[in-house]
Amino acid sequence: MDELIKLSNATLDQLSIEHPRYDRSALTPGIVHIGVGNFHRAHQAWYLHRLMQAGQAHDWAIIGAGVRPYDAAMRERLLAQDCLTTLIELDPVDTTAEVVGSMIDYLPIEDGNLALIKTMADPAIRIVAMTVTESGYYVDPVTKGFDADHADIQHDAANPSMPRTAFGAMVAALRLRREAGLGPFTGLSCDNLQGNGAILRQTVVSLARLSDPSLADWIDAQASFPNSMVDCIAPATGPNEITLAHDFGIDDAAPVTHEAYRQWVIEDDFCAGRPNWDEVGATFSDDVHSYETMKIRVLNAGHQVLANVGEVLGIETIAECMAHPLIAAMFRRVQADEVTQTVHPVPGITPLAYLDLIEKRFSNPRIIDTTRRVAFDGSARHTGFVLPILCDQLVAGRSVSGLALVEALWARMCEGSREDGTQIEPNDPIWDELAVVAKAARTRPQAWLEQGRIYGDLSGNQTFAESFDEWLRLIWAEGCEATLNKYIASVQTTITPLQARSQ
Repeated sequence: MDELIKLSNATLDQLSIEHPRYDRSALTPGIVHIGVGNFHRAHQAWYLHRLMQAGQAHDWAIIGAGVRPYDAAMRERLLAQDCLTTLIELDPVDTTAEVVGSMIDYLPIEDGNLALIKTMADPAIRIVAMTVTESGYYVDPVTKGFDADHADIQHDAANPSMPRTAFGAMVAALRLRREAGLGPFTGLSCDNLQGNGAILRQTVVSLARLSDPSLADWIDAQASFPNSMVDCIAPATGPNEITLAHDFGIDDAAPVTHEAYRQWVIEDDFCAGRPNWDEVGATFSDDVHSYETMKIRVLNAGHQVLANVGEVLGIETIAECMAHPLIAAMFRRVQADEVTQTVHPVPGITPLAYLDLIEKRFSNPRIIDTTRRVAFDGSARHTGFVLPILCDQLVAGRSVSGLALVEALWARMCEGSREDGTQIEPNDPIWDELAVVAKAARTRPQAWLEQGRIYGDLSGNQTFAESFDEWLRLIWAEGCEATLNKYIASVQTTITPLQARSQ
């Protein structure tokens, strides 16, 4: 192999792959993005990069930011290569790559977040976007209201000028903007939450109200928080991904692999302007809710259908789960019989046709998306993705047998052991608590459903509780594969892919 080219502004013209054709030194910032993970760099940063390649949005460059100590490692890697990222697209039959250059800086990670506050207070910053995971918004999982009692929130309310959270930093920056006679920025959530803009508004306004009610009123009236739906599978980076970058002749310390699919649907509600993302494939819509319901319920809830049983059976990736005949059949049936019953069509695609698309995407063997990554933070993902479907099915008087099985498989996983006897390492912010309850549920399944912060009053629903009890007892008595076989063999009303495409 020829000598690798160290990724930097100085070496861009040496690259043989697509790379920024714009003058990066002339870019000026317009966006702060908090939470610079692989998904952001493969998704929002890519859309902006494509606009820049077309000669637009050069005053909308991204400044990266983080509020947790672990963000410092990513900052160091990206700053060492001028905040450039190699994106590697893994189509089942081809591999392509390009270098994205829409990020120009990464703020220091520090106690009190002073650099972040100062930057967001700059009038040049018109959008503050974030990817901080579904569980990062301080939302009570049962009531969906603001969790004002969380220690982080209590700290920020008592120390508004030295906040610990991203939201506290946003409030502090908005306070400075108001005091300077400036307008607010747009808060743009890019996390997989239904109504993510409304949730971001709730968190920011509620936190501001704890220390400055008049500021909270100003934010609520003047700032905008558009809802959005985001979609692109971008697995974690490890040695294999580094090697893939090497195959293109590039020494990149933080490359990103991703599937050959992206979607971004956004409400057009930006109080301080926005880039023309729609010119490079994003969709502005007044009905984000329908798009996000389809995606969150079929894709994100679908991930939980696969990952928990995959962990228990020692299957390492989502694609390998889809290659397992019993898991794939269970996935199709839960989706077609229950999940898609709660989803409406959106322009261009029906729920069952979308399910076909998701099955194809999940089955891509080149996307090394681990079951462990997908199963992470189940206490947020089951409450956010799976349980709303289950509730809708119960209200409509339809089957919840498959969804009850999914919950039983999650309870089995949280016990902490695989069927081959190996240990499942902690994989949830409340893992220790879940593991204790999961062990109790082995002999008394109802114990799992009595977790009020997760299930609320669902434990009192006889239909769900009886089905859950039956599945969890069977899983422990006969194993996952025997349980899947029983579920698949029961009376089916599943519509086949061929029938779905003909609708």
